Amino acid sequence: MSTAIKEMDRVELVNLERLAHVLKGLSVAESETLEILLDQEAFRSIDQSLDQLKKGERIPIDEW
Repeated sequence: MSTAIKEMDRVELVNLERLAHVLKGLSVAESETLEILLDQEAFRSIDQSLDQLKKGERIPIDEW
């Protein structure tokens, strides 16, 4: 076990264990969603696209 983990408060260690358990239990789709949410560039791109969609700034599929 690393020194950093040994020095952690017991409460912090329990929370990390719980987080590890939750992450292991994610489905593939949930893992991919989390990966996108943690990727700031991807998240900004999706957010920008949603804003454009709300404003009606769309490209018809036949013009792609």
